[in-house]
Amino acid sequence: MFLEKIEKTNDIKQLEEADYGALAQEIREFLIRSISETGGHLGSNLGAVELTMALHLFLNLPEDKIIWDVGHQSYTHKILTGRRDGFANLRKFGGMSGFPKRKESDCDCFDTGHSSTSISAGLGMVKARDLKGGKNTIVSVIGDGSLTGGMAYEALNNASLLETNFIIVLNDNNMSISENVGGVSKYLNKIRTADMYLDLKEGVYNSLHGKSKYGDKVVTLLRRAKSSFKQLVVPGMFFEDMGITYLGPVDGHNIPAMLKMLAEARKVRGPVLLHVLTQKGKGYPPAERHPARFHGAEPFDIENGIPTRPHNKANYTDVFSTVMCKLGRRDEQVVAITAAMPDGTGLKRFRNMYPDRFFDVGIAEEHAVTFAAGLAAGGLKPIVAIYSSFLQRAYDQILHDVCLQNLPVVFAIDRAGLVGSDGETHQGIFDLSYLSSIPNMHIMAPKNKWELSDMLKYAVACHMPMALRYPRGEAFDGLKEYRAPIEYGRSEPIYEEEDIILMAVGSMVKVALTVRERLKAMGRSCSLLNARFVKPIDEEAVRQACGRHRLIVTMEENVLSGGYGEKVRDFVDRIGADVKVLNIAVPDEYVEHGNVELLKREIRIDADSILEDILEGEA
Repeated sequence: MFLEKIEKTNDIKQLEEADYGALAQEIREFLIRSISETGGHLGSNLGAVELTMALHLFLNLPEDKIIWDVGHQSYTHKILTGRRDGFANLRKFGGMSGFPKRKESDCDCFDTGHSSTSISAGLGMVKARDLKGGKNTIVSVIGDGSLTGGMAYEALNNASLLETNFIIVLNDNNMSISENVGGVSKYLNKIRTADMYLDLKEGVYNSLHGKSKYGDKVVTLLRRAKSSFKQLVVPGMFFEDMGITYLGPVDGHNIPAMLKMLAEARKVRGPVLLHVLTQKGKGYPPAERHPARFHGAEPFDIENGIPTRPHNKANYTDVFSTVMCKLGRRDEQVVAITAAMPDGTGLKRFRNMYPDRFFDVGIAEEHAVTFAAGLAAGGLKPIVAIYSSFLQRAYDQILHDVCLQNLPVVFAIDRAGLVGSDGETHQGIFDLSYLSSIPNMHIMAPKNKWELSDMLKYAVACHMPMALRYPRGEAFDGLKEYRAPIEYGRSEPIYEEEDIILMAVGSMVKVALTVRERLKAMGRSCSLLNARFVKPIDEEAVRQACGRHRLIVTMEENVLSGGYGEKVRDFVDRIGADVKVLNIAVPDEYVEHGNVELLKREIRIDADSILEDILEGEA
C-alpha cells in the first residue's frame, strides 16, 4: 500500500516513478470508498488525481503555493498533505472541510469555494513574493468551467504585465478550449521555453530597445512577425496575445509529461498558462458516464453509483422546476437564465421543453443578471435561478442594471438559508440583507411548497424586480389549508391569539409551528404569522401585533443585520409601541460546514433554543 506511506507533506517524493500509477489507483479507490459513505465532490477529484500528484512532486510545499479555484477538486491535495484520516468526518460539523482552508493546513494557502478567483489570488501572492524578495513558485489551478467567469479574464489581463514567473494550470476536463494539434505545437512549446531561446530573445530585445531611433521599430517588427507565425499554428494564441505564454495541451493523467511541462513553465519569466486535459470522474464508470450527478454526490452504492439515501419527497427545487414548466407553457414571454447550474437549480426540464427560451451563461453571475435586465428591457419575462451565495457576486448588477431601471426580473434564489456540508462559502444567509438594501427590490419567502408555486406565479405577473428565496432540501407540505391569495406587502395570519406572536419568514414557519405547539402545551397563548414579504414588511400587521401581544418573536434563516427582524424592531421603535421584541436570526458570523439541523442548534435557531430564549426572556 503506497498510500500508507503518505503521512505528511512531501512524502510523495520518496516514491519511485514506477510507483506513481499504483498510488494514483489507491487514491481513487480511497476517494470512491470514502465519498460513498460521507458524500462530497467526487467527479472533479477523480479527474485531478495525477494533476495533483504532479504538482506535489514538482513543488516544495508549503513554501511553494497552490491556489485551487473553487477548491472542490482538492481532496487528493488533502491526502498528500497528511489529512487522509480526516476523510472519516469530511464535511461534518467539526470535521474536515470539503474545500481548502488555511486554518486546516499551512499547505492550504487560500480559502476558496466560489469560482474564478484563483488567478486573482495567485497574482496577489506573486506580487507579494516579488515585493518581499522571495523565490518560491506560485501555481493557480483553474478549471475550464471557472474560466467562463469574467473575473478570471480580469486577472489574466492584469497578470500579462508580470515580468516574473507565475504558473496558471488550466484543468480542462470538458474540451471547452480548442485542442492544440500536431507536431508544430510541441516544437513551439520546446523552443519557446528552451534556455537558449529565452536568453536569445531577451538579449535581442534588450540590445535593440532604446539603443537607436530604429531599435524600438525593429523590436516591434520582430514581435509582430513571431506572433503572425504562431497565430497560424497555435490555438493558444488567445493567451499569447494577452501576453501570457501558452503551453500544452498535455495529458493530465500522465505524470512524467506534466512534470516536464511544469519544469518548462517555471523557466518562463512572466505569466504562463499550462493547458492540462483531464477526464472528470476518471476511474469510476458511473462518474465517467454521469459527471453532473457525481459533482456533489450524496452517499452512494459503490457497485452501481445509486444514492443510498433516496429522496422520496419533492424538494423546493423540484417544485420550482414543475412550476417553471407550467409558466413556460402558458406564457411564451417567460425565459429562464442560469449560471452553469441547469441541474442544480431545476431548470433542466425547462431547457428540454423550451430550449430557445433557456440560457445558460456559464459561471458568470454578473453577466446573467445584466443579460436578464436586457431581456426584460426587450419585453420578455426573465427568471434568473441562482443559489443564494452565488447571487451575492452580482450585487452591483442587481442594483444598477435591474433595480435602477425597475425592470421586471424575477430572482429565484435557491439554497437560501443554511445549506450544510459545503460550509461557510455556500451558506445562503445574507440574501435578505443585501437585497433589502436595494431600492425597487421586493422580496418574498414561501412557507411551504404550495406557496412557492403561488409566489412564483405572482412574481412573474408583477412587472417589477422580485426576489423569491427558498431553502435547500425537502419541501414542507404542512399548512396546506392556509393558502390565502398573495397580496403585495401583506403577511398571512395562521393562528391568531394573544400574549406572544411568532412572526416567521419562509422556512422558519415550520420551526415556529413546533415552538407554538410547545408553548400551547405549557398553557401559553401564542399567535403565528407567516411574514411572506421581507421587503416591504407588513407594517400594519406589526402595528396590530403590538396592540394584542406583549412579546413579538421574529424568526428568519438569515443574519440579523439588515434582515426581517431588524426591520420589525425598527418599526416598533418608530411607533413607540410598548412591546418586547425578540429577534431570532443567524449570528453575525460565518457558519461552518455540518448537518443543517445540528448547525441550527449550534447557532440557536432551532425550536428548542428558541423556546429557551422566549422563556428566559420572561424570567
